Amino acid sequence: MVADQLARTGRRVTPGGTGRGQAAADWIGTAARVGLAVVWGWAGYAKIGDPEAAAQAVRAYRLLPEALVKPFGYGLPFLEMALALLLLVGLGTRIAAMVSGLLLVVYIGSIASVWARGISIDCGCFGGGGAVSASKTAYLQEILRDLGFLLVAAWLIRRPRSRLSLDGLLAAP
Repeated sequence: MVADQLARTGRRVTPGGTGRGQAAADWIGTAARVGLAVVWGWAGYAKIGDPEAAAQAVRAYRLLPEALVKPFGYGLPFLEMALALLLLVGLGTRIAAMVSGLLLVVYIGSIASVWARGISIDCGCFGGGGAVSASKTAYLQEILRDLGFLLVAAWLIRRPRSRLSLDGLLAAP
């Protein structure tokens, strides 16, 4: 049956899927991939120009020893920009989504940690960061936002195939 569909349409079809359903899922994957790339690009770009502020944002969480604050603060924007580029062009999509998911779990855990410890900070997720008054915190919204991004990453881990990607061009026919 699957072989018959492939022979008739020239499209790769998996058992239980239809060509039209797969095409829609491929476009959903494209939107997920590009959307997550925009998020990482925005986050990295906002921090890359001011590495000292990025390090200060990392320091505000009070989770790392001081010797690791600068390497993390200076390095995270480059990691975010690399993920943005890989996802945008669709190269190593599943791996980039897995790294994205791991990074988002770390971010969610870090935000939950400062919230539970009663520390009032701006997350620094899109630049800035550091101590703020308690009325300026938005921990629940930040966690929910990152959970949404985590769902997008999970989609790409489960189904990395998408349109307009280098992964698709490099795949064997």
